[in-house]
Amino acid sequence: MTPILEVRGLRREFGGIKALDGVTLSVGDGERRALIGPNGAGKTTLFNVLTGELPPTGGTVHLGGEDVTGRRTWELARRGLARMYQRNELFEPLAARDNVALALAAGRGPYRPLTSPPPAELSAADELLARVGLTGRERAPARSLSHGERRQLEFAVALASRPRVLLLDEPTAGMSPAETARIAELIASLERTLTIVIVEHDMDVVFRLADRVSVLHEGRVIADGTAEEIRGDVRVNEVYLGKAVTA
Repeated sequence: MTPILEVRGLRREFGGIKALDGVTLSVGDGERRALIGPNGAGKTTLFNVLTGELPPTGGTVHLGGEDVTGRRTWELARRGLARMYQRNELFEPLAARDNVALALAAGRGPYRPLTSPPPAELSAADELLARVGLTGRERAPARSLSHGERRQLEFAVALASRPRVLLLDEPTAGMSPAETARIAELIASLERTLTIVIVEHDMDVVFRLADRVSVLHEGRVIADGTAEEIRGDVRVNEVYLGKAVTA
C-alpha cells in the first residue's frame, strides 16, 4: 500500500519532558489506522504536530510524498489534511447547513466576503448532511443538536474540505452506546479514497474499524500491527489493554 502519511523519527520536547521520542509511522493511502495508548502516551501531541499546531523538536512529516515538516495549519489543510477535535468546534448559533456551507466557502480560497451562501453551496451542504445521517436537521441550530448529532455535523464540516487524510481525536468520547454505534457505522461507510487516523479509547470501535493499530507509550511506538497481533502482544497488554479490560 502506497504511504500517504509518513512520520520519521518525530520528536517533541517540553523542557525536559519527551512527549514524542522518535515516533515513526507509515500510513497507507486509504488505510484506517488507530492510535492507542494510555493517557500521556503522546497521542494528542502527535496530532498537534501533524496539524502544525506544534512545531516538532526533530524528525520529519511527509504528506503525499511532500515534506511538510513545520508547515502551518492552513497550509496543511490546503494539502488535504483535516482534523476533528475532541472538543466541539462548531458555530453553535448557526444552522447545521450554515456550518457546513462556511466550510465549503473556506475551500474557495482566502479573503472572500462572508455573504449568504449561494443555492449551489447550500445544496452541497445538504448533501453532506445527508451523507452523515442528518437529513431533516439542516436548519436546526448546532447548539440544539444532541452530542451525537453535533459529532455527525463535525464530520460533515470536516468532509467539506475534501481531505485526503482525516485525523479523528476520540470521536466517540462521551457518547451513549447507540451514539457510539452510529458514529462507528458512519466512519466505516466513508470511501476508501479517504485515509483515516483515529485516536480512540473504545477498543470495540478500534478493532472494528482499524486495518492496523499503532500503540504509543511514553512517546514511543511500542507495537504496530493488525488487531489480532495487537491483542496478542504481551507488552501492549501490560501497559494498556490489560488495564483497559479490567477498568
